[in-house]
Amino acid sequence: MQNLLSSMNFLTLQSARGPLASMHALDVMWVSFYSIGAMLLSVLIVGLTRKWVNNGCLSLILRLVAFVIFAIGSILMVLVVLTWPN
Repeated sequence: MQNLLSSMNFLTLQSARGPLASMHALDVMWVSFYSIGAMLLSVLIVGLTRKWVNNGCLSLILRLVAFVIFAIGSILMVLVVLTWPN
């Protein structure tokens, strides 16, 4: 029986895999909150830029900043999802 159990170890999931596996689960939760906040901030920047900024050059710069913030938030969220089986 012991031999059968030791041969079935490949069926069990490891406790944490992925790029953030060395972090504690609550720290990964905070990373997910930061990424959600970054995405929300970028949406707010784009919305406020469309409503109040009339200068084309300033509007382009603010939208590029919002895109970079959104990209950082998206990359962090992908890292959190890849660390999922915890």
